[in-house]
Order: sequence, then C-alpha cells, then structure tokens
Amino acid sequence: MAKSRKQKFKPSAHTPYHRPSKAHDHAVKHAAKNQKSGPLRQHQIPTIPFEPTHRILLVGEGDFSFAHSLYTSHHCENLTATCLDSATTLAEKYPQSTRHIQELENAISKDETAKAKILFGVDATKLGKGGLGSGGKEVKKGDFDRIVFNFPHVGGLTKDVNRQVRHNQGLLVNFFKAALPLLASNGSIILTIFESEPYSLWNVRDLARHVHLKVGRSFKFQAEAYPGYKHARTLGNIEGGGGWKGETRAARTYVFEKQDGEGRQEQETSRKGKSSGSSDSDEDD
Repeated sequence: MAKSRKQKFKPSAHTPYHRPSKAHDHAVKHAAKNQKSGPLRQHQIPTIPFEPTHRILLVGEGDFSFAHSLYTSHHCENLTATCLDSATTLAEKYPQSTRHIQELENAISKDETAKAKILFGVDATKLGKGGLGSGGKEVKKGDFDRIVFNFPHVGGLTKDVNRQVRHNQGLLVNFFKAALPLLASNGSIILTIFESEPYSLWNVRDLARHVHLKVGRSFKFQAEAYPGYKHARTLGNIEGGGGWKGETRAARTYVFEKQDGEGRQEQETSRKGKSSGSSDSDEDD
C-alpha cells in the first residue's frame, strides 16, 4: 500500500496570517530577546499577517520604520509604502525618517527583482483618485493582497473627546471605502490601534461592517516582531525625546475581509449554512 504524501503548506493571497517561516522565526527570536519576563510562551508568539509574496500597500506611514522592517526583516519586496506628508514635511516631523528611507532606497536599488516603492503626499481616504495628495495612478489599479493602516489618527484637531472620536471614525470609514476597490479578490485590510480609550470608543468593528467588511481575526500587536520599528506620533517627534513610547502600549491588529462572498472564508461560511446577518466570527488571540 502506497504511503500518502504529506501536503506542504503553500502561502498565498488567501492566507490571512501565515504559519512560521524563516522571517517569522527571526521575529520570534527578536521578540523573545526583548521580553523582560523571559522566553515567549506559545500564546505570545507574534502573529505576522504578511508573506514575502504579498502585494502590500502601507498608508499613513510615520517615519517609515515599519516599512523598513517589512522589507529588510520580513523580505516583503512587493511593497508600496506611502505617507500623507511631503518629503520635506516628513523630514521635519521625523528626522529619523531620512535614514530609514535612504536605507530602503539603497536596498531596493540593489535588488533587481524588488517592486518596492515609496510615495509621498498620498491621502489614505482618496486612494485611487486623481489629483494632488491622492496617490494618483501609482495606487489606482491596486490588486493588493494587504492594505495596511497602522495607528491611524487625525491629529490634534480638537481637545473635545467626542469630537475627536467622530473625526477619527470618519477617517476610518473613508479609508475603508477608498481601500476596498484596491483589494485583490481575497485580500484583506489590516488596521492596528491602541486598545485603551479613546481608541476603543471608535468601534472599528461596527465601522467596518457599515462598508461591507468583517473581522476575519484580531490579535495582539507586538512591536518586537518588527525589528527596528518605533511608533511615530501623528504630530511628529516629541521635542527632547520625551518618555512616551507607543510601541510599549497595548495594541490590537484587526484583519478585515470582504463580506461580498469573493473571499475564500466567505465561501466556506456560506457552505456551512450561516446566515448573512450573523455577527463577525473572528478568532481573537
């Protein structure tokens, strides 16, 4: 009797988060090294929702340290990293961004197969539209496997908490609407925010549901999984450095998927006989 061959796991655009790879192992070791309480337990192993083969669009980048880590540590070479600021404004707000961008550009120039690019003046709420500050043709066609917005925030528009919440909710809804047409058929939108108030008041699950997205999964964001990454405030660096470090605060990543039945998970759900009005069935870590 012939022995059955064990099928190997092949990552694809359909995979919302991947099984351990060399990049993942490196991230785990790096995270463990930075853990004060000792080695990582099983449930602490970072979830990294990216594969080197994914076509990734990053919006709202701060000092480009996350883009730098994705490219150099996780080998995501089909990467389009964007920010709202102009190159001049970005350098003024985050002086360290100049080094990150220079190192990225140097690495990209040395790799003939790399498809990475850096774009300035891209509005996350106007993706795919023509005109200044929208990304124009560069991000118009899309077909991205992952569209990522880390720690979105409108900045200090008002000190009133309720108004600030509404402004940020508007930002997210408009981002979701702009990103949807640029997703590949089984792509996902990845959003990371802090878990404390006022961020928890944004009700991101409900906002996504209104634009026909659902949460496929959510998990703890671990900055240590991205070597070299540092959280950048929307308003820029704190003068003198300050003691505030966003990467040490509790944060959660949400993986949003389409509700229109195009994705694999939606098809599997329909086969199981779930009603279209059922609540999100995400698996939280």
